Amino acid sequence: QEQLVESGGGLVQAGGSLRLSCAASGPTFSINAVAWFRQAPEKEREFVAALNYNGRATDYADSVKGRFTISRDNAKKTVYLLMDTLKPEDTAIYYCARTSIPYTDWLGRRQTDYDYWGQGTQVTVSY
Repeated sequence: QEQLVESGGGLVQAGGSLRLSCAASGPTFSINAVAWFRQAPEKEREFVAALNYNGRATDYADSVKGRFTISRDNAKKTVYLLMDTLKPEDTAIYYCARTSIPYTDWLGRRQTDYDYWGQGTQVTVSY
C-alpha cells in the first residue's frame, strides 16, 4: 500500500529554518515525481514545490523561490523540504504528494496532478 508520512514540522521564529521529511512506502517511489503543498487556515491548499523522479528538475511557487529547497533520497524513499528564512505567512499544514506517472519530467502544480497524499505536518512561524 502506498503511504506518505510527513514529519519535522513545529514552531519556529521568523527568519528561522525547518526541514520537513516525507517517508514513503511502496515499490515505485524512485520513479515518480513528488511535491509539497500547504494549506493555511481558511485558505485553499496551494502548491509549494515539486521534484521529478531523479531530482534533476524542480519547480517552486514564487512565494518560496530562493528560500525553500526540495530534494529526495530514493534509497531512503524520503522527500525533504528545507525551509529557510521563514515568514509568518508560511504558517500552514504542509502535505507531501506523489504522482503515479513513472519517469516523467513534467511537474504539476494542481492537487489533481498527484495521486497519493500524506496526512500533513503543522508549521507555525511566529513574529
